[in-house]
Formats: sequence, C-alpha cells, structure tokens
Amino acid sequence: MKAQPKDAIAMLEADHAKVKSLFEQFEGLSDRSKASKKKVADQICLELSVHAEVEEQVFYPAVRGPVKDDDLMDEAVVEHASAKELIAQIMEMDPGEDLYDAKVKVLSEQIEHHVKEEEEEMFPKVRKGKVDLVALGAEMEAFKAKLAPAAK
Repeated sequence: MKAQPKDAIAMLEADHAKVKSLFEQFEGLSDRSKASKKKVADQICLELSVHAEVEEQVFYPAVRGPVKDDDLMDEAVVEHASAKELIAQIMEMDPGEDLYDAKVKVLSEQIEHHVKEEEEEMFPKVRKGKVDLVALGAEMEAFKAKLAPAAK
C-alpha cells in the first residue's frame, strides 16, 4: 500500500523535528564518545544539506511569489549559506579538535532560529498563498530521492 503524499510543509516540519532530535542526541554525548559524536554530527550535516537543497531548489522558488515577502525569503537563503559554511567546517573536522563542539552548537542555534522563522512566519504565509502543497511535496520528495536516496 502506497503512503499518501505529504504536503510540502509537513515534509519540511518532519525534517526540522528529525534534525532537532539529532542535535539533542549530540548534546547528550560525552567527550569520550568521539566516534559517536562524529557519526551524529555527520548525520546532522547530511540531513541539513539535503534539506537546504530541497528548500532552495524546489520549495523557495515555488512559494516566493505567493509569500509576497522577498525580505523573508532572501533572509532564509542567506541563513542557508551561513549554515552551509559551518557544515563544511564540521565535516572536515574531528570531534577532538578545538571548536568542534562549539561549531555544532552554533549550527544548532542558527538552525533553531531559521526553523522558528520558517514555521512561525513563512509557512503560515505559504498556506495562505494558495500553493498546491501536496503537488509541491511530491516534487520535493522526488528531488530529495535523487539527491540522497539514503536520506529518506
């Protein structure tokens, strides 16, 4: 039996919840569990990278017009660029290195801010904008599957 297609916003919110849970998991790891820290941090980075690509390539272009708030949309894109910079740094590092935990923590805080803006400001505007969220969700799902078949 095939699952019902999710609407685009429900998909993004599920990604947000998954990443929040991974950040919490990372926070709970001790300094002695370097391998676990690296594994969780790498998973966070993968999830965020795929999520950002889906938003930038599919979601944002589809909703920019209906949202009618270029400042909000532009800010989201800039926040992605900042997060991608930290993600690249984290991916190149090992958990024992100086600033590793700090970079993951700052990334967590940036993402928390970004998610709050999307969920409290952008998503309500999208819902009012008469976007076919189920069709957009299907398009996003297909794009995500091409990007990272393992990241479903």
